[in-house]
Order: sequence, then C-alpha cells, then structure tokens
Amino acid sequence: MATLAAGDLDIQYELLGEGPRLLVFNGSGATIASARLLIDFLARSFEVLVHDQRGLGRTGLPSSPDGFTMAAYAADGAALLDHVGWASARVFGISFGGMVAQEFAVTWPERVERLALLCTSPGGEGGSSYPLHELDDLAPKVRARVMLRNLDTRFSLWWLSSHPRDRALVRQARARQASPTTPDQLEGARLQLQARSHHDVWSRLQRISCPTLVACGRYDGLAPPSNSEAIASRIPRSELHCYEGGHLFVAQDPRALPEIAAFLSR
Repeated sequence: MATLAAGDLDIQYELLGEGPRLLVFNGSGATIASARLLIDFLARSFEVLVHDQRGLGRTGLPSSPDGFTMAAYAADGAALLDHVGWASARVFGISFGGMVAQEFAVTWPERVERLALLCTSPGGEGGSSYPLHELDDLAPKVRARVMLRNLDTRFSLWWLSSHPRDRALVRQARARQASPTTPDQLEGARLQLQARSHHDVWSRLQRISCPTLVACGRYDGLAPPSNSEAIASRIPRSELHCYEGGHLFVAQDPRALPEIAAFLSR
C-alpha cells in the first residue's frame, strides 16, 4: 500500500500486476481489501492502479463534506494517474465505480484508452440506480427484502434455498456489510451515498470517444439493464453485453470477467 498526498487527503493506493495499464474504480463501500479477489484477477492481465476511495478503507475523510462530489471522486483518479506518471490508461468501473468512471471519462476523455462500465447507471434522464441513501428509512424487514432484490430480482428465500452458489454470494455480501468500521469510515460511506444520489452524466456521455464496453446483469435490481442500454446508446464506440445474473453478475456468469478483460486487453 502506498500513499498519495492530495491536498487535505491522503489517498491509499496499490499498483500491482503487469500488462496494459488499468485504472480501477470500486463500487459503493468497497475497498482494496474487500475487492481483493476482483483486483487480483485483473492483475493477471494488467498493471492495475486501484485506491481506497475517499472516506473508505485506509483513505481518510477530506476536511469538508464538500469534498464528496462525483467530480471529486473522478479527480482522485486523475491525481493518481499524474502521481504514477501515466498519461492515459484503460479504465474499469463497477457499480458506483462505474459512475465515477463515467465522470472521469467525460471530463478527461483523452486519458481513457478503453473503458469498461459494469452494472452502473448514467443518472438523469438516462436512469439512476436504486437510491441506496434511502435504505435506512425503511423498516428492517422491508430493507432486507429490498436489498435482496437489488442484488438480483429473482432472489427470494425460496430461490436461495435451491441455488447454493447464489446463497453463498448473499452471505458474502452481508458479511462485508457487517464488517467492523470506524466512525470515519461510516461517515465516508454515508457521504459516498449522498454523492452517488447526485450522479448525472447523461447529457455528457457523447464526450467519451474511446471503445467502451457496457456490461449489465439481466436481473439487476440495483442498476437495471435499461440503464446500461441508455449508456450504450449515448457513447459512440460502445457495445452492450448482458450477462446471466444480477448486480453480482461478475460472480454469477463465468463468461463475464474473462470477456471484459479480453475487451480491455485489445
């Protein structure tokens, strides 16, 4: 783990693997530690640059809540590229990280060689992902049901009882949510969800000029496939792939990650 001092923020990052340069943006609440399996997979084919996003993992909080905007998350990626001496890179963004990757790509299109946007949304008229910042307002039983359907619209107690692999994925997701966090990390996660609620690149997507793969899960309740279709309709050099599974399709459909890695390697 290395550190980039960016203004009032110390960004913790890793640089690992060999191959084409790949900047990775993680999903909501995810850290380098919690996304280790995905990062290690990508590092088999790429030189991966990944960081704990502001307020999460080992990266602290900025001095002001105003530091939590989608533009700020994207600017952290640009600062990391500058820090390691990369003029450009391929970019991989998943879920919330896909939102950050879109913001990054519309702001600095010249720095993105190829782009993969997974289970994400453009916001605005193109469609938004489920408002996760509103989950705490729901009754516990309702919240549990909504969270389950967000992962995969097929998921129910009956479905999970007859699909052990999906049941294991749900257990892993719940274990990650229950893992110990510091007060600062809880605040960072809360502010990340607030920033996410204002995400809207819909009117700017046509600025993305690189080859782009938009990937979604057929049964995603968090970022519906229609949102990925909307993204692909706006990016000139894009292709849309729909996989079997929900928001966790990268773990549900064995075709997904190898095909995404092959696209980014071209």
